[in-house]
Amino acid sequence: MAKKNTKTHFCCQSCGYQTPKWMGKCPDCGEWDTFVEEISAPQDVPGISGVMVPGSSKPVPIDSVDLEVEQRLLTGIDEFDRVLGGGIVAGSLILIGGDPGIGKSTLMLQSIHGLAGKGHRVLYVSGEESTRQIKMRSERLSAISPDILVVSETSLDAVSQMVKSVEPDVLVIDSIQTMFSGELTSAPGSVSQVRESTMRIMAIAKKTGIPAFLVGHVTKDGAIAGPRVMEHMVDTVLYFEGDKNHIFRILRAVKNRFGSTNEIGVFEMKESGLNEVGNPSAVFLAERPENAPGSVVTACMEGTRPILVELQGLASSTNLGTPRRTILGLDQNRVALLVAVMEKKLGINLAGHDIFMNVAGGVKVQEPAVDIGIVSAIASSFLDKPIPEETVVLGEVGLTGEVRAISHVEIRVAEIKKMGFTRCLLPKSNLKRMTKIEGIEVTGIGTVSEAVETLF
Repeated sequence: MAKKNTKTHFCCQSCGYQTPKWMGKCPDCGEWDTFVEEISAPQDVPGISGVMVPGSSKPVPIDSVDLEVEQRLLTGIDEFDRVLGGGIVAGSLILIGGDPGIGKSTLMLQSIHGLAGKGHRVLYVSGEESTRQIKMRSERLSAISPDILVVSETSLDAVSQMVKSVEPDVLVIDSIQTMFSGELTSAPGSVSQVRESTMRIMAIAKKTGIPAFLVGHVTKDGAIAGPRVMEHMVDTVLYFEGDKNHIFRILRAVKNRFGSTNEIGVFEMKESGLNEVGNPSAVFLAERPENAPGSVVTACMEGTRPILVELQGLASSTNLGTPRRTILGLDQNRVALLVAVMEKKLGINLAGHDIFMNVAGGVKVQEPAVDIGIVSAIASSFLDKPIPEETVVLGEVGLTGEVRAISHVEIRVAEIKKMGFTRCLLPKSNLKRMTKIEGIEVTGIGTVSEAVETLF
């Protein structure tokens, strides 16, 4: 009998780089001691274990493809459905990542309970918990339904057979790092196994039209563990963010083929599970101090939704040779740029001051439309003068000190008015183009010096 030649290679567990010899440092990602020896798959084995056979599909003209208007599946959790773009698309592959204990499995159980309540059969595959443990958590969340089928399994082949026999409407894999294929010799959680598992689940979803959720672990850097190609294969990538010490959780869409990106949903963690927050602006501003220097309210856009957040700044004199810059929830480089603009254009000497910035409520704000809010908060703390409580500031700041136009200004001002604020500072260029909104005083500013003079 002819003997098959087995070839081995070394695979980086950080980025998936492959090499025929062991190396101490990965030349692709630069990580040390991450190479693990793996046996190469035989050449006669298809890439995704025989699911896609060459010649099984034929190309057709795009104008001849029948496009049926399908209703999206709704989970009953409005925040979750909105982040997904209006519901779950048939045959889509959704990846959810987050820190341990943040609430990923809780969100999944509450979501599939809503689906089961609408008559959809859900198969929940857990590689980390037994069925008894899942039942205990479901009782605590009041998420018990006969249409939720649970199983503790880590074999991809067994999961494929279950999908064929059960024929569920929705599939949940918790987590993808625990799944393994018997055709690969590497351990579960390795780059090869995660890539193969994702390919197999993707093939099942696309062939059968069953939407699938993949729960993924994250690394210490906050990225989803496994090869980067996994995020490229799926249709939607959601990150569940938040501090375990705080009650608020934020579900953020960073990729969505069927909806808006950078959309967020806000949840409140309670003993009975996750409760959606319908008006995040009111929650984030609920504990805002009165007449406190260094506090300012601004409006940021998260996808299609405007959210009012409180920026807090503190400028404190220091005797250290290098003053500290501690930034939470904002881009540290952006804050450093704005501090330099303030020193140059406003004449404020911040070289001998420690600067601390924080976004109240644990929100992360990355867009430049809050630049003037950062400048106002730091100036308010430095001058020890509070910003009027009824005032909200908006605008992007350039290197020459000008205040540049921002997007979605009318939507932001409407949200500001709805929250009870009576005055808004925004760029002059936006003021010329926007329609007048009754019930709120809108003031145009052209430079950072005009903004500081108007506020103080």
